[in-house]
Amino acid sequence: MKDATGYLGLSPHTLYVWRHRRQGPPSFRMGPRGRVMYRLEALDAWIREQEQADSRSNTALNPLNARPEERSARFPRA
Repeated sequence: MKDATGYLGLSPHTLYVWRHRRQGPPSFRMGPRGRVMYRLEALDAWIREQEQADSRSNTALNPLNARPEERSARFPRA
Protein backbone atom coordinates (compact mmCIF):
# COMPACT_ATOMS: atom_id res chain seq x y z
CA MET A 1 0.00 0.00 0.00
CA LYS A 2 2.91 2.31 0.70
CA ASP A 3 4.07 2.06 -2.91
CA ALA A 4 0.51 2.63 -4.18
CA THR A 5 0.12 5.81 -2.13
CA GLY A 6 3.39 7.13 -3.51
CA TYR A 7 2.42 6.18 -7.06
CA LEU A 8 -0.99 7.87 -6.75
CA GLY A 9 0.26 10.80 -4.70
CA LEU A 10 -2.24 10.11 -1.92
CA SER A 11 -1.93 9.74 1.83
CA PRO A 12 -2.23 6.22 3.26
CA HIS A 13 -5.32 7.35 5.17
CA THR A 14 -7.08 8.51 1.98
CA LEU A 15 -6.39 5.22 0.22
CA TYR A 16 -7.53 3.31 3.32
CA VAL A 17 -10.82 5.23 3.47
CA TRP A 18 -11.43 4.87 -0.28
CA ARG A 19 -10.75 1.13 -0.07
CA HIS A 20 -13.29 0.64 2.70
CA ARG A 21 -15.87 2.76 0.87
CA ARG A 22 -15.10 0.83 -2.34
CA GLN A 23 -14.32 4.10 -4.12
CA GLY A 24 -10.65 3.64 -4.87
CA PRO A 25 -8.64 1.42 -7.17
CA PRO A 26 -9.19 -2.35 -6.99
CA SER A 27 -7.13 -4.13 -4.36
CA PHE A 28 -6.77 -7.55 -2.78
CA ARG A 29 -5.31 -9.11 0.34
CA MET A 30 -2.32 -11.42 0.19
CA GLY A 31 -0.46 -13.58 2.65
CA PRO A 32 -1.15 -14.74 6.18
CA ARG A 33 -1.32 -11.19 7.52
CA GLY A 34 -3.71 -10.05 4.80
CA ARG A 35 -1.44 -7.37 3.36
CA VAL A 36 -3.36 -5.05 1.01
CA MET A 37 -1.97 -5.17 -2.51
CA TYR A 38 -2.59 -3.16 -5.68
CA ARG A 39 -1.57 -4.25 -9.17
CA LEU A 40 0.18 -1.56 -11.19
CA GLU A 41 -2.07 -2.29 -14.17
CA ALA A 42 -5.16 -1.83 -11.97
CA LEU A 43 -3.85 1.51 -10.68
CA ASP A 44 -3.21 2.74 -14.23
CA ALA A 45 -6.67 1.60 -15.38
CA TRP A 46 -8.29 3.30 -12.38
CA ILE A 47 -6.41 6.53 -13.14
CA ARG A 48 -7.66 6.40 -16.76
CA GLU A 49 -11.25 5.90 -15.53
CA GLN A 50 -10.96 8.90 -13.24
CA GLU A 51 -9.54 10.99 -16.06
CA GLN A 52 -12.39 10.03 -18.41
CA ALA A 53 -14.98 10.90 -15.74
CA ASP A 54 -13.54 14.41 -15.32
CA SER A 55 -15.10 17.02 -17.61
CA ARG A 56 -11.84 19.00 -17.69
CA SER A 57 -10.04 16.03 -19.27
CA ASN A 58 -12.93 14.62 -21.29
CA THR A 59 -14.34 17.35 -23.54
CA ALA A 60 -17.46 15.25 -24.25
CA LEU A 61 -18.49 15.78 -20.62
CA ASN A 62 -17.80 19.52 -20.56
CA PRO A 63 -21.15 21.29 -20.00
CA LEU A 64 -19.93 24.27 -22.02
CA ASN A 65 -19.80 22.06 -25.11
CA ALA A 66 -23.41 20.89 -24.71
CA ARG A 67 -26.14 22.25 -26.94
CA PRO A 68 -28.59 24.58 -25.19
CA GLU A 69 -31.80 22.87 -24.12
CA GLU A 70 -35.13 23.91 -25.57
CA ARG A 71 -37.50 25.60 -23.16
CA SER A 72 -40.55 23.62 -22.17
CA ALA A 73 -43.98 24.67 -23.45
CA ARG A 74 -45.07 24.82 -19.82
CA PHE A 75 -42.79 27.81 -19.31
CA PRO A 76 -43.41 30.20 -22.20
CA ARG A 77 -40.98 33.03 -22.79
CA ALA A 78 -41.97 36.32 -21.28
